[in-house]
Amino acid sequence: MTDLPRANALWHDGRYRFARWLASPNFGARPPSACVDLIVLHSISLPPGVYGGAQVQQFFTNQLPWEQHPYFKQIEGLEVSAHFYIQRSGEIWQFVSCDDRAWHAGQSSYRGRDNCNDDSIGIELEGSPGEPFERAQYEALQALCPALCQRYPIAHIAGHEHVAPGRKDDPGSGFDWALLQQTLGLDAHSLPKSVRKAA
Repeated sequence: MTDLPRANALWHDGRYRFARWLASPNFGARPPSACVDLIVLHSISLPPGVYGGAQVQQFFTNQLPWEQHPYFKQIEGLEVSAHFYIQRSGEIWQFVSCDDRAWHAGQSSYRGRDNCNDDSIGIELEGSPGEPFERAQYEALQALCPALCQRYPIAHIAGHEHVAPGRKDDPGSGFDWALLQQTLGLDAHSLPKSVRKAA
């Protein structure tokens, strides 16, 4: 019971207190029966391998100038979002209330369920598949994930590569799952089989 006041202080209408809010139009209602028990980790950089700009924020809010870079023409017109985006500096942005359905996983399946957007929280990390992430980003996850577990019945954490195998490869081999498991005190069964370490 002592955790309730703190949990209430961390959240308001599905918004995390310590994230910068920038509303995305790319979201919808969750199915009435949805049990939000999955966190899906992604990596993103726009253009690929370029860090530090505002392009990801622009992309998730349908403001990306498509003519600015040749790569942007390949994704022109896509309407996607994530609940959270963690920059290399560790700064956290939020685009969609966690009570709503963000458009991050696409065609997907995990723990016997399809359409992972329905019952998951999507967290994008500024990075590229195969490249290491910054300690500040892991520290941000160490704060955000427990806060999510306080509010939702989170039981699983997986990568985009695990919910959409063969179609997606992020966050990729540069992500340190063992570090995440250790710092969050996760049970091995909370993670995909391919990245589990014995507790």
